[in-house]
Amino acid sequence: MLSIAVWLLGSLRRASFRHTAGLRERARLLEASRRQEVRIELLAERARISREVHDVVAHSLSGIIAQADGGQFAAQRDPQKAVDVLSGIADTGREALADVRGLLEMLRAVSDATDDPGADHAGRPQPGTDDVPALVEQVRAGGLRVELRVVGTPRPVPTGPGLTAYRVVQEALTNVIKHAGPAAPTVVTLEWGDDELTVRVRDEGARGPVPRPPRGGHGLTGMRERAALHGGSVETGPHPDGGWSVRLRLPVAPASPTTPTRGER
Repeated sequence: MLSIAVWLLGSLRRASFRHTAGLRERARLLEASRRQEVRIELLAERARISREVHDVVAHSLSGIIAQADGGQFAAQRDPQKAVDVLSGIADTGREALADVRGLLEMLRAVSDATDDPGADHAGRPQPGTDDVPALVEQVRAGGLRVELRVVGTPRPVPTGPGLTAYRVVQEALTNVIKHAGPAAPTVVTLEWGDDELTVRVRDEGARGPVPRPPRGGHGLTGMRERAALHGGSVETGPHPDGGWSVRLRLPVAPASPTTPTRGER
């Protein structure tokens, strides 16, 4: 009888040890999983911030360089035009500085579940498809021969896809300035389909000497990453009629039947 009691006691202790060891292992795995999730979130946030910094800084600096190059020629023939160019450079620089400050605020801020997803941490709304006309006008004022065409029925889109469309246009125009030069005729097209937004940016190629662009860069990769996050895709390459073409396709909600149709402009 005593031997049975000893055996039962030993069995209970072994079971208790196994249970305790199992709980510790489960706790260790949960902690490792939590750390992995945090690491993935940090990597995703770092990639997002990297795309924003690239798009903001590269676009602004390319615009400043293009305007400065044009100002050198304008100063020889039309001093007043050179003054206007310098004013444009100053405006672009101020906007870039404000954007960089907003990105720094975003880096310093602590994420809050109550934050407005449509605004950055500086409180400013993120740009979207409604801001593309102003972007095109800004680039045109900087010297690029660019035209905007809108086909179909524009409609509101969520913040993420809207920002993606804006940044793709911004990056594509920046690449035109860097690789084809400000004299290259360029067309930006926003085509609103039933359940898809197609954004096209096509230039006709260089129209003269082009400053040698810097090596490297992650613009095309950033475009594709942004599009993939929202179920879209980006295609880039030479156009059959010359120049370069960028096409973004994004799924969007169907238009409201009460919304009036607006044609090409």
